[in-house]
Amino acid sequence: MAKAKISAKHAKGFVDFVREQGVVGLAVGLAIGASAGEAVKAIVENFINPIVGYLVGGVSLDQQIWNTGLSRGGHDLEFGWGAIIGAVITLVATAFVVYQIVHIAKLDRLDKKKD
Repeated sequence: MAKAKISAKHAKGFVDFVREQGVVGLAVGLAIGASAGEAVKAIVENFINPIVGYLVGGVSLDQQIWNTGLSRGGHDLEFGWGAIIGAVITLVATAFVVYQIVHIAKLDRLDKKKD
């Protein structure tokens, strides 16, 4: 078996790749996005969804279902529309929070190429 040799040229090429392709920025963005996503999910599930649930009938939004009236083999065809609405609210709220983080921290300016 041939051993792989890492030369100084290869190491420099890798460092250039990381710097030029924004790999560090991508990693930071993923970490911030994941943390923001978890925080937003907690806020939506524990604050916004109960308010929306209250407005639509005083029950948990996740428990809202639509029974189509169709049945096969003793199983009704039901759609959990409340869970879908909750997921959409979480998606929109997460996108808004990540946008605000990028805008406030001026991270969007890091992507612009210098002339």
